[in-house]
Amino acid sequence: MATEVKVPTLGESVTEATVGQWLKKPGEAVKVDEPIVSLETDKVAVDVPSTVAGVMGDIIAKEGDTVEVGALLAYVNEGGSVAAAPAPAAAAPAAKAEAAAPAPAASAPAPAASDDEEGGNLTLSPAVRRLVLEHGLDPSKIKGTGKDGRLTKDDVTAAAAAGTAKAAAGAAAAAASAAEAPAAGPSRAQERVKMTRLRQTVAKRLKEAQNTAALLTTYNDVDMTNIIEARAKYKDLFEKKHGVRLGFMGFFTKAVCMALRDIPGVNAQIEGDEIVYNNFCDISVAVSAPTGLVVPVIRNAESLSVADIEKTIGGFGKKAKEGKLTMEDMKGGTFTISNGGVFGSLLSSPIINPPQSGVLGLHRIEDRPVVRDGQIVIRPMMYLALSYDHRMVDGREAVTFLVAVKNAIEDPTRLLIDL
Repeated sequence: MATEVKVPTLGESVTEATVGQWLKKPGEAVKVDEPIVSLETDKVAVDVPSTVAGVMGDIIAKEGDTVEVGALLAYVNEGGSVAAAPAPAAAAPAAKAEAAAPAPAASAPAPAASDDEEGGNLTLSPAVRRLVLEHGLDPSKIKGTGKDGRLTKDDVTAAAAAGTAKAAAGAAAAAASAAEAPAAGPSRAQERVKMTRLRQTVAKRLKEAQNTAALLTTYNDVDMTNIIEARAKYKDLFEKKHGVRLGFMGFFTKAVCMALRDIPGVNAQIEGDEIVYNNFCDISVAVSAPTGLVVPVIRNAESLSVADIEKTIGGFGKKAKEGKLTMEDMKGGTFTISNGGVFGSLLSSPIINPPQSGVLGLHRIEDRPVVRDGQIVIRPMMYLALSYDHRMVDGREAVTFLVAVKNAIEDPTRLLIDL
């Protein structure tokens, strides 16, 4: 009996998805609730599990196809037997032919193992293959953190930084793509890859923000001395008590919530000819995932402690790497914090995420000379950038908001006494 596998309900206002990757092939055994296909929606990747145990049957929708909710994806044959490997061709004639053939003077080297044979499933995406080749790594020596142990760009980047997966000359290229013949001279090869649905949606929304909102960015810098000292002093006790590392995002999120309370326009949005003021702080935080940056939401961040915020962000980061973020994780958000400093960014002008009216960009911490009490001293400084919709937020409000965040970070006591 064949059971239909259909596109499940994907979430509010989401009516279609793109078939990202088939995790099972026809003839392979399937367990109950085992994912068989990954669908890409506007926000997250969704794994579709099998409702029965059996054998994977015919696949109806191909990778890259756009499918609507309820559409047929494939069949699973209940109680079927796994397809056996094809029997080898007539052994006797083959043996005779082999005996008649002259023996080689020296044994030829064994062919390189395929991607699936080396250290598990090493099917590489184009982007990952390119990174492997650029860094000269052996993909079989890298532990994958993606689905089914697949390698992600983060895995390759980390291995390159650690220097633990170096391949012998030419081995990385052979392992990454045995079918690609080395080109003589400088390469002018091109690679054409279809945009993921997530990337298409990001591109559409960001361009929509530029076309619709009156975008403006104001900048300031913040002295990180006191926050760094507080973190260094309490990080071990903090981790021992709460089971999570103490970072800077907890402090910045609390500072942002205090500033949003004082400048509510930055936490509002325009709907038609009305302004909607949000009396809560749902903070979107940019998190790195194998498919790019995603922005899950910390609900009611104004009522959370620094420890609760750090735990929530850490949970989002883990789920993002494992591809387990849900539509509910990404839904809503009244203000965004984007930390480009973890990638080394010195200064940038972030773009708001509609319908939000503001986004705070954090950047790398850098020792710079500043004047304190008439003396030139070296302090760890960070640039802050607030991009906002000038239709909603006046320049005075934007500057006041940014100064409030700066003051709270430079004097962490303000976070404790709510000042």
